[in-house]
Amino acid sequence: MSGQTDQPASSEDAPKQPPATWRPPSRTIPVLLGMMVLAVVIVLCILSAFELTPFGAGGPHTDDSYVHGRVTVIAPQVSGYIARVTVNDYQRVHKGDVLVQIDPSSYRAQVEQAQANVASAAANLANNQQARETAAAQLQQRRAALLSAQASEVRARRDFDRARALVGDGSVSRAIYDQDEATLRSARATVAQAEADIAAGVAAVDSARVQERSLAANLQNAQAALDSAKIDLSRTTITAAADGRLGETGGTWVGAFVSAGTTLFSLVPDERWVVAYFKEAQTARIRVGQAASFTVDALGGQRFTGRVLRISDATGSEFSAVKPDTATGNFVKIPRRIGVYIAVDPNQPLLDRLGPGMSVESFVSTTGGTAPPADAQTITATQTAP
Repeated sequence: MSGQTDQPASSEDAPKQPPATWRPPSRTIPVLLGMMVLAVVIVLCILSAFELTPFGAGGPHTDDSYVHGRVTVIAPQVSGYIARVTVNDYQRVHKGDVLVQIDPSSYRAQVEQAQANVASAAANLANNQQARETAAAQLQQRRAALLSAQASEVRARRDFDRARALVGDGSVSRAIYDQDEATLRSARATVAQAEADIAAGVAAVDSARVQERSLAANLQNAQAALDSAKIDLSRTTITAAADGRLGETGGTWVGAFVSAGTTLFSLVPDERWVVAYFKEAQTARIRVGQAASFTVDALGGQRFTGRVLRISDATGSEFSAVKPDTATGNFVKIPRRIGVYIAVDPNQPLLDRLGPGMSVESFVSTTGGTAPPADAQTITATQTAP
């Protein structure tokens, strides 16, 4: 039996291992990554600060903007008890629709009374005109009587002069002379009476004319009172002044007494626009006619389009009741905001749900050119903005 023995491997056959040495980890890659991240952050900060793409959507934007609209207060112009209410809360109405009817009974009676006063004044004026015509006719008669009396006086004077010339030589008796003298005196008296009658007739005609002016003024006053009564009667029917949507009408009920000027409810017309308040530096690039858009928080971020129609000439602080005083103390510069009027384009989805006071985020595109300001039909779907 031949035995085999294990022999240790020689040093030439074993692999050679390099000597173990410690090296520090490489920092080149993390430093480069950190510098790249820092550069990206700086670039993003610059883009955000200057509102450049993608932060500025091609122009300035602000969330300090709101939907505006005219809120019309519905109030009666006459007092009375409410007889009928034809609308409900938040109901949409059209111009001319009847909203509230005030009991018109007393106002109808006032119209009837005014009509009677007009008829009476007209009758008085007609009677006066007839009296004036009668006085004028009598005056003409008296003038004719004067002419006749004057002719009789001339004839009586000739007879008297002839008798006076002949009475001396006895050709005419004394009795005839006395008779002719009496006739002359009577003719003179008749002329004087006719002249007095004419003066009285002229005075009567003048008086009738003066009274006619007074009666005509009375008729005019009565007619004005009738017109006023008719206006008050028409005001018992309260109608919508424009198309729009009503506010809450719960405080208006049948049987309630309302005074003139009492607020019943509000009507919000269809006209809408947006006023966006941009910082001073942002408005440097904003021009009238530039395209604009805004998103509405209450409508889930729905986006609407429009155009810049006007830009305020003063900052909002200039219109406040209490203006900031920067003349004393330590001064800290605070950017002011300038209002920009944005007209809303018509025929957009959910446009009818825009309500005054809604918060929006507005954008103005300053990269493109400007277009003519929106006309009456691009401000709202139905009406022009103020």
